[in-house]
Amino acid sequence: MRGSTDDSTTDCAFPCDVITMRRVILKCDHGASTIVMLTAVVRDLHSSCPDQFQTAVRTRYPELWRNNPHLAHLDPRDPDVEHIDCNPPLTQRSDDPPFHFIHGFLRYLGNLLNVDIKPTLFRGDLYLSRREKSWMSQVQELTGDEIPFWVVCAGGTFEKTIKWWEHERFQAVIDTFRDRILFVQVGAQGDYHPELNGVVDLRGKTDLRQLIRLIHHAQGVLCPLNLLMHLSAAVETKHDSPNRACVVISGGGRSTQWQRYPTHQFLHTIGSLICCDTTGCGRQRTHSLGDNSLSDAADKICVDVVGDLPHCMHMIGTADVIRSIRRYFDGGVCNYLSANEIDVTQRTLAGLSRNTFEEKSQLGEQPVPMPQDQL
Repeated sequence: MRGSTDDSTTDCAFPCDVITMRRVILKCDHGASTIVMLTAVVRDLHSSCPDQFQTAVRTRYPELWRNNPHLAHLDPRDPDVEHIDCNPPLTQRSDDPPFHFIHGFLRYLGNLLNVDIKPTLFRGDLYLSRREKSWMSQVQELTGDEIPFWVVCAGGTFEKTIKWWEHERFQAVIDTFRDRILFVQVGAQGDYHPELNGVVDLRGKTDLRQLIRLIHHAQGVLCPLNLLMHLSAAVETKHDSPNRACVVISGGGRSTQWQRYPTHQFLHTIGSLICCDTTGCGRQRTHSLGDNSLSDAADKICVDVVGDLPHCMHMIGTADVIRSIRRYFDGGVCNYLSANEIDVTQRTLAGLSRNTFEEKSQLGEQPVPMPQDQL
């Protein structure tokens, strides 16, 4: 497969008749989670309308399109190229339609293009090159061995603090599975990601492409409603595993049908509280931050707070999360660490604890430029 890392177009990876095909550039400036949904839409557009479209994209996340075989190089100045603004206003109505975000996006773009786009796979469409799949993970670089691990995100953005779960509860989950599951903590710099103990700390040490590769190697994911949930479904599993375990702490902010993937353990409280009795509340923050953000508007602030948590998130206890993780092990999809893996993990964590945050930031995989002919 051939691809490009820029934010506009990618070399055509399939034979095409440029005379009869519609040529479209899809523009979307939404966040990374929405762009993962757009990758599914592009896949299904070409599946539903074979040899009818050449597509290019303009987004803020070129890393999500690398190696994508459905993209073509199109000149935006060509008068025959259609420019489609596919910034979907779907989040405003996500609680009403009885379908997933992917399917809402399919209908939205299908209406813009006046075609019927039928869904195929229930996940985004991300691609790893053969070379990328051959690289060891950042975890293996640290441990020296291929140890199974889970990725954990224990925070989030300040824009949507309603998605945060209590840090102490995350720590209790980690402690419960000590010497049975190796957890690797991730999180973007500038967001809220308090440090967990007893984990491999990769906060601020993964760019988006590295995060995708880390998910590829991961046995499971533990997270709130965020990009990791979508990557868990979209990124190819290693060793042809049937699916990747994923436990999502959702609460009552978004309706389940809009967010949930079939193989995920999705912990929600829709129908349990007055404020989310039939659908997600759509609120953004637990408390006002006084920063004049749109998320700080009165109608975006949680109306039922218990301590520092929205009531819906407070209702999800550590026992719920622990039980959901155990299901994957009890059912045989995942395996706990072996005696040898426990020994390697203990030595690795002990070694990391002796390093400062700055010293640890030098460890792990570094971005490597990839020649196009090797992708």
